[in-house]
Order: sequence, then structure tokens, then C-alpha cells
Amino acid sequence: MRVFVTGASGHIASALIPELLAAGHQVVGLARSDAAAATVAARGAEVRRGDATEPDSFLDAVDAADGVIHLAYDHSFRDMAAAAAADLRTMRAVGDRLAGTGKPLVTTTGTLMLALAANGKLGFEHDVLPGGPRIDTENAVVAMADDGVRSSAIRLAPLVHSDLDAHGFGPTMIRIAREKGVAAYIGDGANRWPAVHTRDAARLYRLALESAPAGTRLHAVEDEGVPVRTIAETIGRRLGVPTASITPEQAGDHFGFLAPLLQLDNPTSSEATRKLLGWEPQYPKLIEDLEAEHYFQAA
Repeated sequence: MRVFVTGASGHIASALIPELLAAGHQVVGLARSDAAAATVAARGAEVRRGDATEPDSFLDAVDAADGVIHLAYDHSFRDMAAAAAADLRTMRAVGDRLAGTGKPLVTTTGTLMLALAANGKLGFEHDVLPGGPRIDTENAVVAMADDGVRSSAIRLAPLVHSDLDAHGFGPTMIRIAREKGVAAYIGDGANRWPAVHTRDAARLYRLALESAPAGTRLHAVEDEGVPVRTIAETIGRRLGVPTASITPEQAGDHFGFLAPLLQLDNPTSSEATRKLLGWEPQYPKLIEDLEAEHYFQAA
């Protein structure tokens, strides 16, 4: 296939582009800046200049593609409502161009949405939420199956980890622990976060592109739920700083934008995804990966 990828200079794409190329696909990667274009080219993809929030800048590349994988998203946390609205506009525009073609469209959401709806409940692929930021995009893309698009949505675990991970939640937690001199968790730290290795996530995107049925929700999850306290203890030990509990009232000053997220309990199953696509993670789990040197060399 000729595959058009947004977010092609980002973290997931660093593993996805090589995964697609190794499987014999051609890859066209969207790049907004000169620096992003250089990164996409270095990964072996054809560069298409454009802006993921301005669909008119790249819709002809969608027309020319045999399938689309959408990774781009504004993760700055400056205006989450605006970021979600822009993502929804983009996906609707892409869906309109793919309508009636039967081509695959794979979009990206997150498992934390399930915790926001039902904190502590084990989340499954069949769980459907009525609406909200990013949820609206997921629901819109899944509904495109009725318009002749082989659409699927991958819910990523919040911790997508590997030596390719430079700016995700894991490195952010390490940076905060280094700066504050303590690896903190909130309350008893028993709440759980799921995790997946970057390269395992990339393989799931490829499998979804190639064979996911239309209207499918998929979970990119290997670790069903790692206690946040265990994550903090591992980071503290590797940095040589103490681990300590802080109160919810202290969390905002300590963690900033991460504070409300780190209080969510987000155990998530991927059993249905594994059965449907034959996806089995092969790379190290979260704690094993956090024990590796690469996270602390980059911190």
C-alpha cells in the first residue's frame, strides 16, 4: 500500500515508518516544518509538507494514498478543547475524502478516556463513551464504517515506552523526580496505568491498516495496569532519590498538568485486540524498560 501518515516526525512514527517499510509498504509522511521534514526523510518516507490542523494542505495526498494512519495531535496541553476540536475537523475532512472507497483509516485516541468515564473499571474495546474531547473523534471515525471507510481507532496506553521515547509521560515523570529530588506518587499510589512498548504499538498500527474490520476499536496495551507507586519507586531507585507520597492538594504544584491524570485508575484489557488481529507484544514491559539505562541517559 501507499500509506499516508500524519504525525510522521513524532514518537510513534519513529517505529511505525520502519515497520511499514519493512512490510513492503510505501510511506508518505506529513511534515509541517523543515526540521520535521528532515526527520521524516531520515526515516525513509516520502515527505509531504502540510499542517495536520489544516486538512486542505494535504487532502490530495489522502486521495493518492491506499490508506491513512493519523498520529498527529497537539499534546501541548495549552488548550485541550481546541486541540480536540481541530483533530475532529481533520478526521471528518479525511473521512469525507475516503467515503465509499473501502480504504483503511486508522486514527489514534487513548485509554485514559475510559478512566475519565469510569475510574478504576477495567476497560474493554467494546466500551463506548457518548462524547467528549477525543471521544468525539473516535466515535466519528468508527461511524465512517457506514460510509464505506474501513475505519479503526487505536486507544493508546498513556505510557508508550522505549528507547525512542523522549517526551512522553515516562520521561516527564523522570524529569520531575530529578528536578524535585523526590519520585512522588499521589495518595497510596495504588491506581494503575497501562503501558505498551513503542515498537509493539507500531506493529498494531500496521496490522490495523492491513486487516482491521471496519468500525473497530483496538487497545494498544501490553501491561494491563502498573501501580503508579511501582513506577515512582522504580524511577526513584534509578535516580537515587527517595520515593514519597504526596496529597492530592500538593500534586498540582509537584506534577503540574500531569496531576489530575496521575490520580486516574486506568486498568485496560487488550484481549479482544490480540484475538482479532493476532497481535502479541514482544518487547520489554514497562518496569523492565524503566530499569534500562536509556531513560536515564536522556533525562
